[in-house]
Amino acid sequence: MSTSNIYLSNPCNIASAYSKCARYLRKILKFDQMDFQFAMWQMLYLFVNPQKLIKLFRARKLSKSQYARDDPAFLVLFAAALSITTVGFSIVLKLSFLQFIKFLFFVIFVDCLGLGVLVATLFWYISNTFFNPKTSLQDVEWGFSFDIHLNAFFPPLILLHFIQLFFYNGIISHDWFLSILLGNTFWLCSCLYYFYITFLGYNSLQILNNTRYFLAPVPWILIFYFFTLLMHWNISQIVMNFYRNRVL
Repeated sequence: MSTSNIYLSNPCNIASAYSKCARYLRKILKFDQMDFQFAMWQMLYLFVNPQKLIKLFRARKLSKSQYARDDPAFLVLFAAALSITTVGFSIVLKLSFLQFIKFLFFVIFVDCLGLGVLVATLFWYISNTFFNPKTSLQDVEWGFSFDIHLNAFFPPLILLHFIQLFFYNGIISHDWFLSILLGNTFWLCSCLYYFYITFLGYNSLQILNNTRYFLAPVPWILIFYFFTLLMHWNISQIVMNFYRNRVL
């Protein structure tokens, strides 16, 4: 058994992870103890300079012995942004109130949390199994992997669920080539943001090797992007129709 697996199976470390999770959940309704200004600063820099967050993760490890956030302010603001942008999505899709509630449920619990837990768990397993040296006595915290997912998911959320809506009915919903180009470019930028921020997050961990492999999907995304343009596939229209049919 590798040293990494010994670490992962250590009951003390499992208890420590549980304790950290319990403390985090206890704070989630204590708004007066949350640093919303700092969380908004993080959201801004996810767009303009995501590399700056690397120093934040390393500083947290030095001061609090953990990489994952211990302040749920970012998660609360993220949920608020998700709810507000879902309202805009519902207006564009012309959903009824009950359809809006159903759509909000899917977006929060399936698209964000459900897929987020799966992706975070997958990357957590991959990073600990393949990128963490066997001689290391540390592992990647699952909470940190989920934090990375939230970080990487935030720019696509704003691009696809907010900014794109201002162009959808006027341009993207039509059958013009400009519609396909604009809509698919929104998706391209969102995917590039996601994998780049994911790479930066795991690259900030000095215990991991070969984190550049988190950028491996990027060339395939670019190839698929140009393929969709050649085939005249409007990804935004396809996704909008999927969302509409899901709540009918």
